[in-house]
Amino acid sequence: MTDPKFEDMTLEELRIALAPDIAASAIFDGWNETALLAAADMAGCDPDIAKLAFKGGPMEMIEAWITSVDIAMEKEWPPERLAELKIRERIRTLIAFRLEAVADIDEAVRRALAIMAMPQNVPRALQLGWRTADIMWRLAGDTSTDYNHYTKRTILAGIYSATLAVFINDDSPGKEKTYEFLDRRIDGVMKFEKVKAQFLNKDRELPSLTRFLGRLRYPSR
Repeated sequence: MTDPKFEDMTLEELRIALAPDIAASAIFDGWNETALLAAADMAGCDPDIAKLAFKGGPMEMIEAWITSVDIAMEKEWPPERLAELKIRERIRTLIAFRLEAVADIDEAVRRALAIMAMPQNVPRALQLGWRTADIMWRLAGDTSTDYNHYTKRTILAGIYSATLAVFINDDSPGKEKTYEFLDRRIDGVMKFEKVKAQFLNKDRELPSLTRFLGRLRYPSR
């Protein structure tokens, strides 16, 4: 019998609701129909409705799971709470939240990353990585609209995916090697941004070559 709470849900809402249980089942069963049916049983959802919601297969399950983590992150760390921290700490806090959210299901993460790395799934995986990076930057207060908007998200998506790759193979106490790796990557980006800002400021201070040549040709009287 289906739990009444599922009756008025849209398929998208149902996917988000079932995603955490699917991820928990994926530790043992992988991201497949077996995990989906186990999740539906745990949640009290009609299995046929669950299969309808995830007719897109494993990638649809993984996307719903990532979305559920995005939603939890936004709820736990709204912009006004992060505003008390420095930019570096805002980004670290958000990535740390995501790592802690999957700390007990690292085998499910490993299986998800393997599926996302399949050639047919790479474009969608990149889109999901970009979307998550965009959410993190917006929560961190970024309002850039120029090329920095794109470079920041591309770099952050790379840091997050690389950190996840370390995370799934990290057997150190408390995943300390993962957090050390994350700190080094963030430090590297912060240094790069500092140098870039200094370079751009110097560039603004340089005299205009066009104006200089114009003055040589048409000196002021």
